Amino acid sequence: MKYRQLPRTDLNLSEVGFGLWTVATDWWGKISDADKAALLENALEKGINFFDTADTYGEGFGEEVLAKVLGHRRKEIIISTKFGYDFYDKSIPRVGHQPRPQKFDREFVTFACEQSLRRLQTDYIDLYQIHNPKLSHLEMDELFETLEQLQSDGKIRYFGSALGPDIGWFEEGEASMRERHVDSLQIIYSIIEQDPARDFFPISKEENVGLVTRVPHASEVLTGRYIEPPTFEEGDHRASRKAEWMKEALRKAEQVKFLVQDDARTMSQSAIKFCLAQPSIVSVLPNLTNLEELEEYANTPETPDLTEAEQTRLDELWQNDFYLEEREPQFREI
Repeated sequence: MKYRQLPRTDLNLSEVGFGLWTVATDWWGKISDADKAALLENALEKGINFFDTADTYGEGFGEEVLAKVLGHRRKEIIISTKFGYDFYDKSIPRVGHQPRPQKFDREFVTFACEQSLRRLQTDYIDLYQIHNPKLSHLEMDELFETLEQLQSDGKIRYFGSALGPDIGWFEEGEASMRERHVDSLQIIYSIIEQDPARDFFPISKEENVGLVTRVPHASEVLTGRYIEPPTFEEGDHRASRKAEWMKEALRKAEQVKFLVQDDARTMSQSAIKFCLAQPSIVSVLPNLTNLEELEEYANTPETPDLTEAEQTRLDELWQNDFYLEEREPQFREI
């Protein structure tokens, strides 16, 4: 494993992190409790030290399972969690994946932090992220005064913004970095979903803000496992992707298989390497569901970097929408 420093902090994050979304919910396939524990334990053994969760993942379970499995090794891990969704108010029923109401007032943020500390069984949170903020939330001085107070109290070390739930949110990302000077910004970025992430790179460099990226495999399209759109179980978050989007994405993925190097770099590893090619990206959060994926993804930092020729070819494909409207041009061998 290799590590990168989150700018303006003393946090050194593993280049491949662990997003607890997959072990805290059934939204990315069902995993047994024993396998969840095995994934977390083995991740740490393979050098992954950055564990990213959220209070709303499994309504607290994502924090609880991290504490249960790795709490005894607290000093070896960097804990990142998120806040902002009020799942405590049970008077408002939740339908499917519909998000809970958001709250960012002083009282709620302070309460949410205390609850996360309790579930995580820790005295401090390394990185506390505003979960999917809208521009109006980032304009709230009260929110940032509260975060600074939590820092002063020693309950959080650093804070950032996690954008979403889907791609987009450029204004929110720009405001987070330029106006609120967050310590980190979490975004979506992959070979086939590059906007608006590309516009964040120069800003993150200017403002010295580290980026954390998720979904590097674009809903498993860039793993090399699928030729035709897969069918996911009802309730799986990937099932929300329209079949038309999936078919187009697989056509794009077919054109980047030149990145695979036999016995040196798989398609899944290439997708992660693509993200790590950006200096402003500190850590990548692939979706981990089994030990085979963990082995493959955790070994990515040791695989060959993308070559200049490979990156040039990827840039050309992106700039021309992967030539979906015409026959793919013949590239020279690289």
